[in-house]
Amino acid sequence: MTSRRNFLAQAGTALALPAFLNRAQAEGLETANRTLAGLTPQQAATDEDYWSWIKNEYTVSPNLLNLNNGGVSPQPKAVQDAHIRFYQYCNEAPSYYMWRILDQGREALRQKLAVLAGCEADELAINRNSTEGLNTIIFGLNLKAGDEVILTKQDYPNMINAWKQREKREGIKLVWLNLELPQENDDYFVEKFVSAFTPRTKVVHITHIINWVGQVQPARKIADAAHQRGIEVVVDGAHSFAHLAYNIPDLGCDYYATSLHKWLCAPFGSGLMYVKKDKIKNVWALLSSNEPDGTDIRKFESLGTRSFASEMAIGTAVDFHNGIGSDRKFARLHYLQRYWTDKARDMPGVTIHTPKSPKYGGAIALVSVAGMTPAEVDRELFAKSKIHTTSIVWENISGVRITPNVYTSLKDLDRLVGTLSDIAGAARKKEKS
Repeated sequence: MTSRRNFLAQAGTALALPAFLNRAQAEGLETANRTLAGLTPQQAATDEDYWSWIKNEYTVSPNLLNLNNGGVSPQPKAVQDAHIRFYQYCNEAPSYYMWRILDQGREALRQKLAVLAGCEADELAINRNSTEGLNTIIFGLNLKAGDEVILTKQDYPNMINAWKQREKREGIKLVWLNLELPQENDDYFVEKFVSAFTPRTKVVHITHIINWVGQVQPARKIADAAHQRGIEVVVDGAHSFAHLAYNIPDLGCDYYATSLHKWLCAPFGSGLMYVKKDKIKNVWALLSSNEPDGTDIRKFESLGTRSFASEMAIGTAVDFHNGIGSDRKFARLHYLQRYWTDKARDMPGVTIHTPKSPKYGGAIALVSVAGMTPAEVDRELFAKSKIHTTSIVWENISGVRITPNVYTSLKDLDRLVGTLSDIAGAARKKEKS
């Protein structure tokens, strides 16, 4: 265990964050990466020796197969170690180590996240999840009765409910789009949104990756069309950050939020919010602040006491992600999805509700079995093979969501495919009898 003296020495006189990956971890990742020298991300995605090394950096169950990483992902050992280390320091003298030591690392962490997000550090607030960030934006925007907000029935419930609350309390008008998914056509989405624009439209809400089926929407094209008409753009990036390879400004949005405990594999209950610099003054702080309508992004971080240990360990997750590389990570995630969905598409009675193209999808996919409810398929996957998934019944979407992550092996997915085949076969026999 690193001593307190060594910890403070590592932190430095400016109280910056210490190195996140220890020497052995960093050297191991560097050695593993050398085996991929000269390979494209798509070629690297199929190198099972490399991804086996990545899997060994996680502490996932050897028996229960977790294919619900879309809900929340496990953290690599390096992130867990950092979290525990920071947590133990806090417990030596909480108010001292939390407020006077760890809290001083937030600016270094903000800079690190800004590099990953491709934006200015002063445009990022560090918080706890997508819901908190997007609710801050939704409740903080200056809207009045009659102003219109465009969103879809396939958006996430917490965001839908936040907009409904503003509708109920203040009389704004919600304009609903109903998407038919999957789609591999930018024009379909752009035309859907643009057809709903009116002179009273003030905000458009876009879910970058629709969590139910893994559909990627062309956020930038929708945003550009909205801005041409003076409409502001909110993007829900809960499932796209550290999953797809992009910078937040690439989306052309004014406001954005994500959860870091999903695809970045950061500690549970960690997230970030982005507000374009000239828009910060337009959003009121959700919680108390001495300048709730000010221009400083930090006004959104007045959360009171929170887990400084989990917040500071985000930096380790960024380092681990960067060690793999955004392009390489996305290529692997999409490869894993296609590995099992291509096999499942050929099974009688099985339907995949997710696009094939990497332009329109990544790791997330939805599957259904004829003659069975999603809950029944979910239960059978667990009962037969201890495969943990989640069943989805939402609006016009019905199925079981499968979300592997970088530590998922092809053997894991073979287990899924074999079990799905057995389940679908049993369902067909039952229907015939």
